[in-house]
Amino acid sequence: MRSWTICLLWVWAAHSVDAMAFLKARVGEEEARVTQKERDVVTLRRSKRGWMWKQFFLQEEYTGTENQYIGKLHSDADRGDGTVMRSAMPTEESGQGRGEEGHVSLYFVSLPVINRGTQAARGPSDMNREQKEHYQVVIEAKDMAGQRGGLIGSTTVNITLTDVNDNPPQFSRSSYQFSVPELTKAGGVVGRVQAVDADIGRNAEMVFTLTSGDGLDVFDITTDRNTQEGILTVKKPLDYEKKKLYTLQIQVRNTHPDPRFVSVDTKDSATVRVNVEDVDEPPRFERSSYILDVKEDAAVGTIIGSVSAVDPDALHSPVNNIAACLGVIDSRNGVISRYIIDRHTDVDWIFNVHAGNGSIFLQKPLDREDLAWHNISVIATEFKDPQQTSRVPVYIRVLDVNDNAPTLAYFYDTFVCENAKAGQKIQTITAVDPDEPMGGHRFSFSPVPDSSVRANFSVQDNGDNTASIFTRRTGFRRSQKSTYLFSVVISDGVFPIQSSTSTLTIRVCTCSRDGTMELCNMEALSGSAGLSTGALVAILLCVLILLLIVVLFAALKRQKKKEPLIISKEDVRDNVVSYNDEGGGEEDTQAFDIGALRHPEAMEESNKLRRDILPSEPLYPPPPLRRVGVAPSRDNADVRDFINQRVQEHDGSPTAPPYDSLATYAYEGNGSVAESLSSLGSASSDGAQDYNYLSEWGPRFRKLADMYGAEESDWDC
Repeated sequence: MRSWTICLLWVWAAHSVDAMAFLKARVGEEEARVTQKERDVVTLRRSKRGWMWKQFFLQEEYTGTENQYIGKLHSDADRGDGTVMRSAMPTEESGQGRGEEGHVSLYFVSLPVINRGTQAARGPSDMNREQKEHYQVVIEAKDMAGQRGGLIGSTTVNITLTDVNDNPPQFSRSSYQFSVPELTKAGGVVGRVQAVDADIGRNAEMVFTLTSGDGLDVFDITTDRNTQEGILTVKKPLDYEKKKLYTLQIQVRNTHPDPRFVSVDTKDSATVRVNVEDVDEPPRFERSSYILDVKEDAAVGTIIGSVSAVDPDALHSPVNNIAACLGVIDSRNGVISRYIIDRHTDVDWIFNVHAGNGSIFLQKPLDREDLAWHNISVIATEFKDPQQTSRVPVYIRVLDVNDNAPTLAYFYDTFVCENAKAGQKIQTITAVDPDEPMGGHRFSFSPVPDSSVRANFSVQDNGDNTASIFTRRTGFRRSQKSTYLFSVVISDGVFPIQSSTSTLTIRVCTCSRDGTMELCNMEALSGSAGLSTGALVAILLCVLILLLIVVLFAALKRQKKKEPLIISKEDVRDNVVSYNDEGGGEEDTQAFDIGALRHPEAMEESNKLRRDILPSEPLYPPPPLRRVGVAPSRDNADVRDFINQRVQEHDGSPTAPPYDSLATYAYEGNGSVAESLSSLGSASSDGAQDYNYLSEWGPRFRKLADMYGAEESDWDC
């Protein structure tokens, strides 16, 4: 009882204390509210704003590589000493950006001073990709507005700086030295120069140029796009004997300069010296090609012209110097060169060249009408080094000489009608001349003097390298004379004048009133064409003879006998002889003796003769028998010996044919213990046959014993 009383008193005391504390707290709150209201009434005034900004806008889902500019903040508390630190606390509305349970997170970002007065959210001013390309920034996020007790989350942001063209290219050296052989062809590489650019990618692309020097027309420089190196090349041929050293000024600059960081005119220069190396050069001709003229009537041995070459290594001494002509070595350089013609370009050996002075002369007559131009090659070779050669093309033009007479241009089929009138034109002719005079052709036509045909026809020169043929009378009759031969003299007008006489064959034809030819003498036509009657007959005879030869050859081929089977005794080809006649069976003992097969040892070798040919005495005894070294068998030893004996007889008999023949022997053996199983002789006996013995022969004959050993009652069933 006492214990329960103490517990109740303890509970009442605790509730009393809590009630008193609650009342005191309520009174304190009411007093604090009254005090705050009084204070607000007393201290209410408008304070000056410390921050000023405009409304900020941010692009949603920005994916660009550059930093997005949001805005600037300005504060009157910033005195420009760089001691002000700013913090950004975003507000979260409509649940966006909220953490768990809707708590607002606070982000602290330290912004160093970049520009005094106004600040922007940028990186440090000393960022340089060439020094440090990658950065790591740790960002912390705090809830409860950054107050104590709030939770903190952090993340690491990796920042990579992108390159800008803020470094100009610079040569790694101020001067370069190169050497190049004098025989380097155009486009050959002399050397490479390098420039360094700290930028990368497109910002590191550069271009090289030649700015000054004494070899701007001899050298050129390009840029290798893969290695960004300058490649110095040869533009024109070099000559050590003319110039041994070249000095060039080269320049390098960026291909894509950025004026925000580097001036567009920023360049770097360097000096390049090129030494030309002396090389044993082949002889050099004074011209790249030669054109020579010669008249086609020039005599053999006439000098057409000459070529000349110099040795660049011999102080430009001419190849055709006196020492070369005399075969004496030049004391200045010890070099002798000689000239030869490449015979691949002059197969007919029409021209030749003097080995010492290079004079080209004729070896054969020329004909311009055959070939107007000759293209040959002359080779100059050093005596001390035959490998040092050079060649030059020589074009020889054959000049025309009037050495050909004009002739008729075509074969003219001329005819005159029987009813033709006097002075009627029957043909117009022209001429050709293979010569080509400078002023062109000028032909003249005239009849042959003292010609009997002049009373019938005349020729008139038209003055344009043509002439007309006219009749001088009437009354032409084909029955009286069918053809006329009219000769015309054709001359050219170039000195020396050349002329020729051409003959026209004029046929007499029957014509209609309007002058159309109706009938002419075919003999005249064939004669004018160049084929006479005798020629035609000869051609026909040749054709007939050829046909006769072909017919005889075909007849002989049909009558040709068949070749025999054996042409000579030396033909030892294998042959198989077959016989279609059948034997008489076992009863026929005339064909062969079966006993010889069963007992061959009983036969005498001296009396063995062939049965398929006429018996005759052998010219020489047969050779001794050769036994085959094979182990004899008990079953077939007699047959094998018999066959071997027959083979020996065939080989040694002179009456045997000179080719192999096939002999077949049938040997049935010595018999069987079962004797004959044939039913041919069973018909002679009327008694019943007893086949019970078949069951004693073993399991192979059991089926046969069951069939033949059964009773008739079994067959009835």
